[in-house]
Amino acid sequence: MEASLTARDRVGIQDFVLLDAYTSETAFLDNLRKRFHENLIYTYIGTLLVSLNPYKELDIYSKKQMDTYMGVNFFELPPHIYALADNVFRTMMSEFNNHFILISGESGAGKTEACKKILHFYAVSCPSTKILNNVRDRLLLSNPVLEAFGNAKTLKNDNSSRFGKYMDIQFDHQGGAVGGHILSYLLEKSRVVHQNHGERNFHIFYQLVDGGDEDLLRWLGLRRDCQHYNYLVQGDCAKVSSVNDRSDWRTVRKALSVVDFSESDVEHLFGIVASVLHLGNLKFEADTRGYAALHNSQEMHWLSKLLGIPAQVLQQGLTHRKIEAKTEEVFSPFSVDHAVYARDALAKAVYGRTFNWLVNKINESLANVDSSRKTVIGLLDIYGFEVFTVNSFEQFCINYCNEKLQQLFIQLTLKSEQAEYEMEGVEWEPVPYFNNKIICDLVEEKHRGIISLLDEECLRPGEATDFTLLEKMEEIIGGHPHFVTHKLADQKTRKSLARGDFRLLHYAGEVTYSVVGFLDKNNDLLYRNGKEVMQQSKNLIIKHCFPPSEPDQKKRPETVVTQFKSSLVGLIEILGTKEPWYVRCIKPNEAKEPGRFDDVLVRHQVKYLGLMEHLRVRRAGFAYRRKYEIFLQRYKPLCPDTWPNWKGTAAEGVQVLIKHLGYQPDEYKMGRTKIFIRHPRTLFATEDAFQVCKHKLATKIQAKYKGYRVKGDYQKQKEAATKIENCWRGLMARKEREKREWAVAIIKRFIKGFMTRNEPSGADNREYLSYVRHSYLTRLRENLPKTLLHKDLWLTPPPILKETSLFLKQLFIRHMVRKYVQGITEERKALVCYTHTRIHTRIHTCTHMQAAVIFHNFCLFAASVESADQFHVQREKRDVPVVKYDRNGFRPRPRQLVFTRDAAYLLDEGDLVLECDFLFEALTKLSAIVDKCDFIQVVQDSVRFDIQPGREGVVDFRSGQESVVYRAKNGHLTVVIIYLFFS
Repeated sequence: MEASLTARDRVGIQDFVLLDAYTSETAFLDNLRKRFHENLIYTYIGTLLVSLNPYKELDIYSKKQMDTYMGVNFFELPPHIYALADNVFRTMMSEFNNHFILISGESGAGKTEACKKILHFYAVSCPSTKILNNVRDRLLLSNPVLEAFGNAKTLKNDNSSRFGKYMDIQFDHQGGAVGGHILSYLLEKSRVVHQNHGERNFHIFYQLVDGGDEDLLRWLGLRRDCQHYNYLVQGDCAKVSSVNDRSDWRTVRKALSVVDFSESDVEHLFGIVASVLHLGNLKFEADTRGYAALHNSQEMHWLSKLLGIPAQVLQQGLTHRKIEAKTEEVFSPFSVDHAVYARDALAKAVYGRTFNWLVNKINESLANVDSSRKTVIGLLDIYGFEVFTVNSFEQFCINYCNEKLQQLFIQLTLKSEQAEYEMEGVEWEPVPYFNNKIICDLVEEKHRGIISLLDEECLRPGEATDFTLLEKMEEIIGGHPHFVTHKLADQKTRKSLARGDFRLLHYAGEVTYSVVGFLDKNNDLLYRNGKEVMQQSKNLIIKHCFPPSEPDQKKRPETVVTQFKSSLVGLIEILGTKEPWYVRCIKPNEAKEPGRFDDVLVRHQVKYLGLMEHLRVRRAGFAYRRKYEIFLQRYKPLCPDTWPNWKGTAAEGVQVLIKHLGYQPDEYKMGRTKIFIRHPRTLFATEDAFQVCKHKLATKIQAKYKGYRVKGDYQKQKEAATKIENCWRGLMARKEREKREWAVAIIKRFIKGFMTRNEPSGADNREYLSYVRHSYLTRLRENLPKTLLHKDLWLTPPPILKETSLFLKQLFIRHMVRKYVQGITEERKALVCYTHTRIHTRIHTCTHMQAAVIFHNFCLFAASVESADQFHVQREKRDVPVVKYDRNGFRPRPRQLVFTRDAAYLLDEGDLVLECDFLFEALTKLSAIVDKCDFIQVVQDSVRFDIQPGREGVVDFRSGQESVVYRAKNGHLTVVIIYLFFS
C-alpha cells in the first residue's frame, strides 16, 4: 500500500485510516473525489472496501490483474476487489474457518457487479479439474438466471435486484470450489402486476417476448410485441437503451442448460412465464346481476393449455370464491373488482412460487455430494437502503433489513477491533457511535412494534383498512422520537406529510412511507379455490409449487412481513457464525454519467452506509498497524543497525529502528505481533524518508561505475544494469534455495516419522507422532457418538493412542450415562421397568449405579416363606422399593430390595428378612432372584413357574404407553411396561 503514498496529493490516500482529519466528513469526501477523478474507484477503510460505480468500462479486471493480486499481502498493492477476495480466500485456507462478504449500497451502486467480480475471481483462481470446472460454471451461470427472474429496471437502476441473495461457496481442503447454496429473501412479487411509471417488470418477460424464437412463441401463444401485454406496459418503459433483451435471452438459455435444467423443466418454466402474461390480459365485465364474467376465450385457451387445467375449472376459480358452511361448499360469485384482485393474486403467487422452485433447482445442481467438512465463503448481495418519491410496503421491508444489517455491522466491527487490541495487549479506547437498536425495536418489538401492529390489523375481524392501521400506530407508538405522522407532526412538518403518510427517522435519514396498500401487500392472500385450481395442473413445476399435501388450507398463512422477519433472523444467525468482510458500494450521481461526482448524493450514502462510524472504530486511536516482519522488511534501510540484515527477532529490530527514527512514546505502541502508529503524519514522514533513502542507495550503485553519467556511454550503463540484475537474481535464487531446503527437511522428517511411527518417541518421529495425535483428536472431536446407542462407532485410534482412546471412551460414556440419568425425572423413573428378556444380557454389564436404576420399581416375583431371622442391615448399601407378588393370586406386597457389598436382601417394613440372601454376582438370571429355586420357563412374552406340583403360574408382558400391573381375566398377572434400555 505504501508504495504510492508519495502521490497522495494528487490521487488521495488509499486507506482512509491514514487520513489525518479522520473525523471530518469533508476530508473523507475530498479523498473519494480525488481518487474517483483519477479512475481509482476502490479505497480501503482498514479491510473494508469502498467502491464507487464508474459508469464506464475500466481495464482493471483482466486475467493479468487477477494473477497480480493472487497470493499478495492485502496492503501491498493498490486497493482492488480482487485483493479483498484473495485475502478472504487465503485467510479461510490458513485458519480453516468460514467467512462472508457483505456487499451493500444503494440501488445502482454496483452491488451485483461486485458480486460477479468476486465470483469470477474465485472461478479463475481456484484449482481446476473437470468436476471443479463443472461446479464453477454452474456457480457463474446461476447469476444470469436469477437476474432474469429476480431483477428489473427501476427509476434508479436498469438492473436492480428485486430480491435479496445470500450465496455460500463451499471449498475443499485444497481450495477447490466444490459446491454452493443460495438463499433468497423477499422477492418483490407486486412488480408482476404493477410497475411505477418509468419502470419495468422482471427481465425474463421482455427477454422471452423479444428473444424467443418464432416456434417457441407460437407454442406459448405469444406475440413479439410487449405492448400487447397488460403486465408489461404499466410503466410505459418496455424498451431500455442500456438493456439488450435478445442477447440476455441467449445467455439465459445457455445458463439453464449448464445449470442442469432438463428440456422438460425449461418447457414448463417458460409455459408458466407465458401463462402469467396471459393472466394479465384477462378482462372481466359485469353481467346483468353485477357479477364478474370472463369473455377472453382466446386467453383462457392458452392458459388452459400451458397450465394443463380445464378451461371451465380455471374460469370458475377466477370468477367465484368457495365458501365452506358446515358440511356444504358454496361458490360465491365475485364482483369485477374482486375478480381482478383474485387474478392478480394468482399471478403473484404463481410467479413467486416458481421463483422459489427455481432457486431450489439451482441449489440441487450446486449441491456438494461429498459429506466431509467444507469451509465456506458467503456472498450477501442485499438490497440497499431505498428512498423514492413514494415509498410503500416494499421499501419499508427493505429499509428494515438495512437497519438490522447496520446493527450487525457495527457490532461485528466493534467486536473484531476490540478483539485485535486485546490480542495485541494494547489498551482499547471506547468509540462513540450511533446505536440504531432504538429503530430496530420500533419496527420489530413484540406487541408494540410496527410489524406486530401491522399483523394484528391484517388478522383482526371487521373492516380493517390502511388508515385504521395508521390510527393504531398513532395510538400505540405516537410518542416515539423516530416516528411521526400528519396528525402528530408540528405545523411546519405537517406540510410535508399527507394524511396517509408516516415518517421514520432511520439511521440513514428520514423516509416517508405511504400507508396505502400496506395491508393488501402484507396479507398477500390467495383465495382457497385458487390454490385448489392450481393443484389440478399438469404442469410439473406448478404441481410441485402447489402440492396437495400443503398444510391445512383453513389456517391463515403467516403474513409477508412476519415471514421476512423470520428469514432475516435466520440470516443474522448465519452471518453471526462467520468472519465478516465488507464491500460498501456508492453511486457518484443519479444520472449514471461517468466522471461526475455529486457531493450531496455521495455524502448521503457515506452517512447511511456508516462509513464514518466504521472509520472512527477502525482508528480507535491508531492510524496504522502492521506485523513486525512487514514493517521491518520495508523500512530497515533507514537504520544502519538493521541494514542490510537484522539478526535478531523482528520485534527487536523494529524497536531499534523506531528508536533510530526518533519516534516519541505517545506516537506508537508495541503489541505482541504488531506495531501500532497513532498519527498518519508519523507514517508519512517515515515513508518519505524511505523514498529518499531508496534514491541514495540507487545513486551509490550508479557511482560505482565512474562513467555511468557520461551521455552515450552505453556499455557502462549495460554493465551497471547487468550487475544489479545479477545481484537481484542471486538474492532471489538464494531465497528459493532456502525455501526448498526447508520443504525438503520437512518432507524428510515426515517420511522418517511415518517409517518409525511404531517405535518409542524420539528425534526421528516426535513431530510425526504429534501430528498423528493432533489429527486423531481433532477428528474424534468432530465425530463423537451422539447417543449411547452409537458408542461402538468410536473412531479407531492409531497404535500410539490406543490406551488414551480407551480412557477417553470410558470417560465419555460415563459422562453420557450421567447426563442421561440426571435428565430422567422422578415420574419417568417410576415408569422404568425392564422386561425379562433384557435382564440376562444387561445386569452383569451394569455398574452399581446403573443397577440401582435397573431394579427401581422392578416387578419382583418371589415365593412365600414361613419365617426368617432378623438381621442388622449395614449402612453401606443401596436400597430401592420394589413390589412382591404372591404366587397364589398375585397379591402385591411392598418390600425393600437392599444391595450390600456382598449380597442382596429382600425386607419387609419391619426389617424382617423374608427371603434368603444371595450373592450380587449371581444376578445373571431371572431365576436368581426367586427364592426356593423355582423352575422358571421363558416363553416369548410370558414367564411360567411352578406354584406346586401340577399347578403353574404365568406372568404376561406387554408394551404400552403407561406402566400398569393387573390380574387379567385368564388368571395371569399382566405387566404393561415402557421399554427403556441403557447402552
